[in-house]
Amino acid sequence: MPALSSGYAAVFVVLGAILFWALESMSIAPISLSFAGGFMLIGPALLAGFFALSDSLRAGRRPVAADIGRGFARMPRGGWVVSFVCALLFLIWITDAGTLYGFMVGREPAQLAHLLQGDAAIHRFVFFSSIMGAVLAFILFTVSAFSIPLIYDHRANLVSGVVASVRAVFGRFGVVMAWACLLAAVIIVSAVLLPLLLVTLPVMAYASRELYFRVYPVDGAPD
Repeated sequence: MPALSSGYAAVFVVLGAILFWALESMSIAPISLSFAGGFMLIGPALLAGFFALSDSLRAGRRPVAADIGRGFARMPRGGWVVSFVCALLFLIWITDAGTLYGFMVGREPAQLAHLLQGDAAIHRFVFFSSIMGAVLAFILFTVSAFSIPLIYDHRANLVSGVVASVRAVFGRFGVVMAWACLLAAVIIVSAVLLPLLLVTLPVMAYASRELYFRVYPVDGAPD
């Protein structure tokens, strides 16, 4: 279902292009890297649409655009709570990144080309903001990686879903962290090179669903 998958991803590509253009026009383009990294924080909130498309195909039905809306309508309240936490951490991340940018880069106009030209202040900002973002991303990934699909499938409530997610991450730490690093690298690079997101966002979303089914098979219950 490439057309539906890329069409849904195109919504975020267009929004990202508008955001990057606005930051470039305000001469604070290097902070767009923080927004690209922050996309990892809000990503779990977008999965319901991809889950619905995947489940429709898995059930032998022909996926349609309306399935995306039905996926969000199906999401229980606990899933929206986790999504709210994702959005809250994203706002915290962007606020902190903006503060760090102000201290390290200041008010000097800076386009994205300054990053490629080797501006030392911008490189320091990217380095320290990446460390800060990685901590938030790890916390959020641990909480949401398996809780979102468990809650979506009505196999857990908010509390049991979060507990199951944390146990799954630390119980299979090496494998799950390898997946998390791959996921982060692909999505962040794609968020910077926006057209790639048309393919990588749905592919990684469907791959995340398959990993969830490996960890918590459909015929089993969350432990």
